[in-house]
Amino acid sequence: MSDIEIAQKAKMKRIVELAHDQYGIESEHLEPYGHYKAKLSLDYIDSLKGSPNGKLILTTAISPTPAGEGKTTTTVGLGDAMNRIGKKTMICLREPSLGPCFGVKGGAAGGGYAQVVPMEDINLHFTGDFHAITSAHNLLSAMVDNHINHGNKLNIDPRLVSWKRVLDMNDRALRKIINSLGGTANGFPREDGFDITVASEVMAIFCLATSLENLKERLGNIVVGYTKGDRKPVHARELNANGAMAALLKDAIKPNFVQTLENNLAVVHGGPFANIAHGCNSVSATQAALKLADYVITEAGFGADLGAEKFFDIKCRKAGLEPSAVVLVATIRALKYHGGVDKDELNSENLGALEKGMVNLERHFNNMQNNFGLPCIICINHFVNDTDAEVELLKSKAESMGAKVVISKHWADGGAGAEDLAKTVVDVVDNHSGKHKYVYEDNISLWDKIEAIATKVYGAGEITAPPNVRAQIDKLNEDYGDYPVCIAKTQMSFSADPTVRGAPSGHTVAITEARLASGAGFIVVIAGNMMTMPGLPKIPAAEKIDVDSDGKITGLF
Repeated sequence: MSDIEIAQKAKMKRIVELAHDQYGIESEHLEPYGHYKAKLSLDYIDSLKGSPNGKLILTTAISPTPAGEGKTTTTVGLGDAMNRIGKKTMICLREPSLGPCFGVKGGAAGGGYAQVVPMEDINLHFTGDFHAITSAHNLLSAMVDNHINHGNKLNIDPRLVSWKRVLDMNDRALRKIINSLGGTANGFPREDGFDITVASEVMAIFCLATSLENLKERLGNIVVGYTKGDRKPVHARELNANGAMAALLKDAIKPNFVQTLENNLAVVHGGPFANIAHGCNSVSATQAALKLADYVITEAGFGADLGAEKFFDIKCRKAGLEPSAVVLVATIRALKYHGGVDKDELNSENLGALEKGMVNLERHFNNMQNNFGLPCIICINHFVNDTDAEVELLKSKAESMGAKVVISKHWADGGAGAEDLAKTVVDVVDNHSGKHKYVYEDNISLWDKIEAIATKVYGAGEITAPPNVRAQIDKLNEDYGDYPVCIAKTQMSFSADPTVRGAPSGHTVAITEARLASGAGFIVVIAGNMMTMPGLPKIPAAEKIDVDSDGKITGLF
């Protein structure tokens, strides 16, 4: 059966009853969205502050094929398996974006028999969080243009407005636009553009905020543009916009409860992409889960050079999180891809390409242990077309690196297929002491932080930037030098070129743009030709999605 057919046959439990039975949460602390989704109140989360934290486990992956390599599926399967062996475990995932659901990658609710449900709801409108984020972002956009139209008391330079608009959809036609056409009644024409909602600074703020008050303060710190002449930053609070923006987000900020196919409670909340944003679910969701469960498994988007680096250097740094271990997901398909095999030939046995592609796994593994200082378990996410010879070669090569390696069949068998992985993870986590490391310290310059990530994590020889971009970074460093950096880079390669596979070394990472995210508290750096508004492929997944007269959705994956 397809993923959606498996999900539609799931025997779900009412979410209010499940939360009470598994974690003792009374119904008054939950706001149900139907029978199988609910939001957890912020007051209840506050009441947990005195409880001890569980142990945090990060799921990340090697550099993917165009279809992704199963971090979410592994997180779900591992969570179910740990509950099967008697360990009180909760998983924390990001919410899917409509962009990839209708584009190439599909949904992000897991796959096979390792899914969170209701799958269609999670992948589509869910509880409306992304719509609220889109509305809050675009409210600020409207207020900027409205302020300029009605006298421009703040002296905003229309040429220096940095606050774009957003839409949770892949739409390349909106990357660059001219707005306010049609005469003086519509304002002053200026250049503008759209980003996808998951790249919005409001999304980043939403995922890093720890309370409504903190959310409102961060929203007020957003820089929307600069003044004429002296180029002083103009903040959202100066437009009196942050109160209304927070009002739009007051329900969205509450974490969402759903369940796995095996009826284990799961949190799905927030969803920045890791290639163009910081790639982690919300801090509030992770902190709540750590108070409720003995073990918490969370994911970080795309490969470990992106998601894991941002998880450590941004999320853990800002939220004070202390993870205990990393599960690095690898697939034979991806390793053959990095060994030079065309994506249409990945299901055929190719031991030579598999061995050649091992350099990608090795670099990610060494990064986790050496740059971040955590024990790293390699999970071979088994696909039905993997041959025994390929599995044995991968296992022996990975073990020769000094890694603990486990073959996991959670996609086919659910939690039962991941019990060996669960036992290995528990053994490592329970016997690990010490703290993780960061790639860079707060007190070095922004340029040095970018260089540290590029050279230590990406294996680059140097970073470069045009004089105007370098000057921009140096200027930002004067006021925001203590901020971490969030590099927007292709997920397909350690380099900034998506066509370069394996583990390139000594390459140059070209920095093409830098953006201030003052509310989120980091600097966004664009590496190479990276778009923050994706486009749809020639044949988008949307062409295969349909709904019948009974409301049953088909084609979603």
